[in-house]
Amino acid sequence: MSATSEAPSANRYLVGNYAPVTEEVTATDLEVIGELPRELNGRYLRNGPNPIEPVDPATHHWFIGDGMVHGIRLREGRAEWYRNRYVGSSHVSQVRDTPDIAGRNWNNSTGGPNTNVGSFAGTTWAMVEAGGCPVELTYELETVGRNDFFGTLPGAFTAHPKIDPTTGEMHAIVYAWAEWMDHVQYVRVGKDGRVNRTVDIPLPGMSMVHDMSITDRYVVVYDQPVLVDFDLAFSGRSFPFRWSDDYGNRVGLMPRDGTAADIVWVDVPVGYVFHPLNSYDTPDGKVVLDVCFYDVMMRHDMNGPFGDSLPKLVRWEIDPTTKRVGVTTIDDTPNEFPRHRVALTGKSYRFGYCAQPDPDSMHWPTLKHDLRTGKREMFDHGPGRAAGEPVFVARPGGTDEDDGWLVTFVHDGNTDSAEFAVLDARDFGRGYVAQVKLPQRVPFGFHGNWCPDPK
Repeated sequence: MSATSEAPSANRYLVGNYAPVTEEVTATDLEVIGELPRELNGRYLRNGPNPIEPVDPATHHWFIGDGMVHGIRLREGRAEWYRNRYVGSSHVSQVRDTPDIAGRNWNNSTGGPNTNVGSFAGTTWAMVEAGGCPVELTYELETVGRNDFFGTLPGAFTAHPKIDPTTGEMHAIVYAWAEWMDHVQYVRVGKDGRVNRTVDIPLPGMSMVHDMSITDRYVVVYDQPVLVDFDLAFSGRSFPFRWSDDYGNRVGLMPRDGTAADIVWVDVPVGYVFHPLNSYDTPDGKVVLDVCFYDVMMRHDMNGPFGDSLPKLVRWEIDPTTKRVGVTTIDDTPNEFPRHRVALTGKSYRFGYCAQPDPDSMHWPTLKHDLRTGKREMFDHGPGRAAGEPVFVARPGGTDEDDGWLVTFVHDGNTDSAEFAVLDARDFGRGYVAQVKLPQRVPFGFHGNWCPDPK
């Protein structure tokens, strides 16, 4: 197993705070600096790659490491526990010489979900793209087994579903590059956690469809110029995607209850979007997509996302009738891991929150964007300190859109340690609301969610 954050490597995604940790830890009654809001009763969970055994630095892609979920449980102003656990998979079971985890493995994938984690329909789910099945976890983050939405998911799923705050349904665009080379699939999951609709959507190439968007009228498909490359696949690359100069870039607007034949395809600026911030319909029939936009992706850096360009925050305003796109740069500095108030998913909104990654340093501030006034605020976590995805948690009973907290893990490169941080989303000048010291480093990872306890 890769041992420490100091281990040398030619692969930037295996050193520093990208390097895996070696232990699964449980710690209770954690030290709190400041005061945790008593309204925060539940778990903050975050998933990310953490290879369980040595990998080849020359070919290892950051997106492929075994999944590990880090979680902290809060209750009545106390930090009751921290846990980190591997997400079960055939590979983890093989390394540990234990039986494979339970549940249908529709495409015989050896890997497990390493990209996102959250709660839905009374269940905790770890998720990944590119064909993998979600894995169910217990409240304490132990693996239960693969859960294909209680037997209703026909095949692949995604790391980035969107939950409609009005209907409570979950929407996803999914792909499986080794099994489906000519289409992706739209999947809708009901509030009961069972799939109730699928639509196959043909594509001209097998694009890396990392995320999707919804509005009140549309499901949004991103068909982008990062494609399966068979030379990479046959050379043994586990994540064989590469930039294509010839593919173009487009988004598809599919009416919520429409079919693939109803999709309006619109060309957008050539580049790549991992993560949209939010999207919505305008009163005059246009569609607004706020996205973290890379000029180029995986053209030269075959091991991860940061080597070719860094993302800026951009607004696309699309007219489905004329297929014209208005482009506005909201912020031309790096913006990634965008979040907003989840009650406004797919609806007009004002505030967005992002991390500002700097892959060459340990200085990753947190950004707040007022999309009405254009004001940008920065929470600087200090020299050598890097904050991850800022998850917004609304204050119960609050009426203002930004009345709530941002929660995230912060890596301190000065001490090679980590903490859980709570910020006041309305008042960055207040400083930290609370900091919880964690018993070990939390490697840079991907996505997570606040999972409130049932009331």
